[in-house]
Amino acid sequence: MQRIASTPRPSWQHLVEAQGLTFHTLENGQPYWNESAYYQFTAAEIDTLEAAGNELQAMCLVGAQHVIDHHLYPDLGIPEAAVPAIERAWSAEPPSLYGRFDLLWAGAHSQSPPKLLEYNADTPTSLLEAAVIQWNWLQDLRRATPDPLPDQFNSLHERLIAKWRDITPWLQQPITFAGVPTDEDTLTLAYLEDTAQQAGLRTRRIRMLDIGWNTPRQIFVDLDEQPISTLFKLYPWETLLAEAFGPHALTNTATQWMEPIWKLLLSNKGILPVLWKLFPNHPNLLEAHATPLHGMSAFVRKPLFSREGANIRVVFPDLTTLETPGPYSTTRTIDQALAPPAIFPDHLGQPRYPVLGLWMIDQQCSGLGIRESAGPITDNLSSFVPHLFR
Repeated sequence: MQRIASTPRPSWQHLVEAQGLTFHTLENGQPYWNESAYYQFTAAEIDTLEAAGNELQAMCLVGAQHVIDHHLYPDLGIPEAAVPAIERAWSAEPPSLYGRFDLLWAGAHSQSPPKLLEYNADTPTSLLEAAVIQWNWLQDLRRATPDPLPDQFNSLHERLIAKWRDITPWLQQPITFAGVPTDEDTLTLAYLEDTAQQAGLRTRRIRMLDIGWNTPRQIFVDLDEQPISTLFKLYPWETLLAEAFGPHALTNTATQWMEPIWKLLLSNKGILPVLWKLFPNHPNLLEAHATPLHGMSAFVRKPLFSREGANIRVVFPDLTTLETPGPYSTTRTIDQALAPPAIFPDHLGQPRYPVLGLWMIDQQCSGLGIRESAGPITDNLSSFVPHLFR
């Protein structure tokens, strides 16, 4: 695994905009899509990552079953009112589309295996960048690169379409896609809707704010009072349950939710101590415990529910700390051991910290996307850097 400086394509902004990535540059003028470098892997390293993703997926399903069997919902901050809906969805196995593991790894030369940081199992974004934008970047690079041609760990687009086709018999059309009007969420929704359309499904898109509850009919409806039979929501379950219509989402069975509510068990930092208990010292896991009963001197403290690196506290081996602000509750947290460092210098010699996002489609590890930051915490200012392997 290497970080290699690269010359951006002429008019790269227009190229990625034409492919759907409109928020390619941050407000501070720094690129969010950063093709001035790329990460290069060996084929063996990609095999290692793919195997890790598939094994972690299997372990997480065991972990979810363990939470259900032993009624560990309080440890995960899940309200008792949500338990019947979670267990009903777990038993019924409704369609589930995707998720993303975030791992830390410096490559085979580090003599350490990839380590799981967390599982974005409910509302992962940066999918368009991983599936489409970096693939098209690679095609342009190939045209300018002599043999042997580089490759990329990326079958996301094909597998998404195949998954939509596979689950079509279980879906009531049109599929309603709903989210909040942020750039990142809007583009992720638009891309997922496009893959559904390419699979032959009828779709429509609305804002989460425009979902209503029709009390006489006891159904969720859109602004035209049309029933919402299948809803793909890019909106966290823990937030949805706190909304006024949250209780209806738990009891109403007329609407099929994607991702299903059992994903709340995995998109939750509380699953990390469960995995450590079930698979102690597993090479792809970091020691993790519910705060504060542990003996670790260096660790990362995370809220059960948080995103974009918010409300994180890092305690380093020398006992110095790094903390980030944010809107999430810190009344319930977990502590996770620090992973072996993965730091790569940029062309100016400044450290860059990559996090490897392994995308799961249909329970299979199907691609890699890399977010990179100037510090050890990945946040909403972190850039997306393409990758390849030889």
